[in-house]
Amino acid sequence: MDLNELHLRRARIPAADLQNVNLEGVDLEDTNLENANLRHANLAGARLDRADLKDARLAGTRLERATLVDADLAGALMPRANLVRANLEGARQAGVNLYSADLEGADLEGADLEGADLGAAYLEGAILLGVNLARASLVYARLAGVDLVSARLEGAKLGRARMEGANLWGVNLEGANLEGANLEGANLHGVFGQSEQEIRAVARVDERTRF
Repeated sequence: MDLNELHLRRARIPAADLQNVNLEGVDLEDTNLENANLRHANLAGARLDRADLKDARLAGTRLERATLVDADLAGALMPRANLVRANLEGARQAGVNLYSADLEGADLEGADLEGADLGAAYLEGAILLGVNLARASLVYARLAGVDLVSARLEGAKLGRARMEGANLWGVNLEGANLEGANLEGANLHGVFGQSEQEIRAVARVDERTRF
């Protein structure tokens, strides 16, 4: 179904079944889509700023270049979603499932991802300044070269994560699981919550890793 010419701004359509629907480029700002079924829908380039997407089902949904500034995605199911270059600045995503999602180049500055599942997610090129990843799962996630300055990572699960060349300057790693994480060439200057010795004992580091 093709709905990309509809005007849905500020609409209230909670629990709507929009599976496989084409909503490319649609203006959905301030729309209530709580618990909606948007699996495999096309929302590429859609405007979803401040939208209510709590507990929505977005598995495999296309959201590349979409704007979700200050959107509420708490508890949403988004495994394998395409969020390439999407703008999620300030979005509330506590407990969201983004397993194996593609977030390459996405803007997540200041987003709340506490307790989120980002296992095997692709985050290279993403903007993660000040993001809240406390107690989030990032097992096998790809974070090579990302800037995590001022991010919260306490209690995060980072086992086997690819973080070579990442900037973790001054980050709190208290309770974080770094078992097998690749931190070769990473900047760990000023990190706290774990000592250099503790990190070296479980993670992969090299002569370029800065403590």
